[in-house]
Amino acid sequence: SKKETKTNAMRILERMKIPYEMRTYECDEFTDGIHVADLLGILYETMYKTLVTVGKSKAYYVFVIPIDEEIDFKKGAKSVGEKSLEMLPLKELTAVTGYVAGGCTSIGMKKKFKDNHSGGRTEVRQDIVSGGKIGLQLILLPEDLKRAADAEYADIIHR
Repeated sequence: SKKETKTNAMRILERMKIPYEMRTYECDEFTDGIHVADLLGILYETMYKTLVTVGKSKAYYVFVIPIDEEIDFKKGAKSVGEKSLEMLPLKELTAVTGYVAGGCTSIGMKKKFKDNHSGGRTEVRQDIVSGGKIGLQLILLPEDLKRAADAEYADIIHR
C-alpha cells in the first residue's frame, strides 16, 4: 500500500485532538465541489468550498460556504471591513495558500488569513471540506472546523 501522506490540515487537526474522518476519491485534475459530492454520494448541504479572495487593501480573506451556494461579495467585504473583494486569481492560489485548486482548505494555509464561514445550516451535523489535496475530503463537526480554521461565522451567502 502507498504510504498515506498527511496534509498540513490533517496534522493540525491531530495536534488539536480534533476527530475527523477521511474520504478519498479518484481524481487527477481540479473539479468542482458538486462533482466531488456526486462522486462520494454526499448531500450538497454538508459539503463546503473554500474561497480565497483579495480585498481592495490587497489583503487576503478566506470564506467557507456550501458548494451549492454563491458568495455575496458585498456581504463578504462588509464582514471583513473591506470596501470590495474579488476572487484571488487561480494561478496565485498555491503561492498564497500553499494548496492547489480543488485541494484548498481553510485549515493550515501558509499564513493565517481572516476566515469567515457561512455556518448557518444547524441541522447539518457535519462539514465536509477539502483535506488539503485533490482527491481528499475531511469530515468533521462544524464547530471543530471553525475552531481549527480559527474562523468566525458571518452572513456571506448571496440570497
